[in-house]
Amino acid sequence: MTDPIVAEGLVKTYGGKVQAVKGVSFEVHTGEAYGFIGPNGAGKTTTVSMLSAGLRPTSGRAVIDGVEVAANPEEVKRRIGVVFQESTADGDLTGRENLEIAAGLYGISRREGKERASALLERMQIGDASERMAKTYSGGMRRRLELGVGLIHRPKILFLDEPTLGLDPQGRAGFWQFIQQLRKEEGLTVFVTTHYLDEADQYCDRIAIIDHGTIVATGTPTELKDKLGGDVVTLKTSTAQDVSETLRQVPGVLTVQRQDSSYRLKCSSGEVVVPLAVEACSKAGSLISTVSVKRPSLDEVFLEFTGREFREDEGPSATDKAILGARLQSMRGGRR
Repeated sequence: MTDPIVAEGLVKTYGGKVQAVKGVSFEVHTGEAYGFIGPNGAGKTTTVSMLSAGLRPTSGRAVIDGVEVAANPEEVKRRIGVVFQESTADGDLTGRENLEIAAGLYGISRREGKERASALLERMQIGDASERMAKTYSGGMRRRLELGVGLIHRPKILFLDEPTLGLDPQGRAGFWQFIQQLRKEEGLTVFVTTHYLDEADQYCDRIAIIDHGTIVATGTPTELKDKLGGDVVTLKTSTAQDVSETLRQVPGVLTVQRQDSSYRLKCSSGEVVVPLAVEACSKAGSLISTVSVKRPSLDEVFLEFTGREFREDEGPSATDKAILGARLQSMRGGRR
């Protein structure tokens, strides 16, 4: 049985010089939720655009539901649903009108479109607001409406590009509740990029971490955390003195990463390492102001493989915004 999403050596180069994606390969299994995470500008949006027929790869190929994307982009668009990170609902139309117009763009008859719209409005728990302008909706309601638009043609593959960006915790939880229901009841395959690592940890079966256009790690959340092993000790010093080399000499310390006056130590046992690290820094003339010990989290995994903190408040880069605009225009053009 063919996997619903297959990427083989995808490469995207802009202007013949800037390589945004560098030979990315992976597959997503039927009914799976696959998380795609990485720093701002790492190549997430470019990859999603190539998979969803919004952007043509420079080389390599993408196959969606057995259809090669570059050869049959319009057919691929008919088989997938997409929820963008930026709002796409028309605020000057009612919730019902947004859904019915989307149905028409997919060639669904007016009668069936009305039936599907009514069913989705109830399922997304916005039936009471169906005749209100979408611009009056809360952020969570609007995202559920956009999810409904992405599902109006009943796709089996759903792409979510930062779907809960800007929502409060309650809105995020509600959105994912609908996704989990759809996966359970309809076997929906989900490909999601997210800035919220707790979402990836809780809701994704497998995760790929992309950095500088290359996948640097992949596996289940548990497998990725197990790769770190041991404990993670975070120290903060009261001076600007670099004590990285001093900390590397402490018995039991495996790796040291520095960010300003903070140090992240991977070690076999935090209880053993902390007093030794404090003593070593003190002898080096640098006092430690704070210290914490914890088992590896997905945040720690991200930092380990990219060397950068995952900042949840990062917005899309200028390149991401340009891609989003082109992809949105392409997707709309494909719904004729």
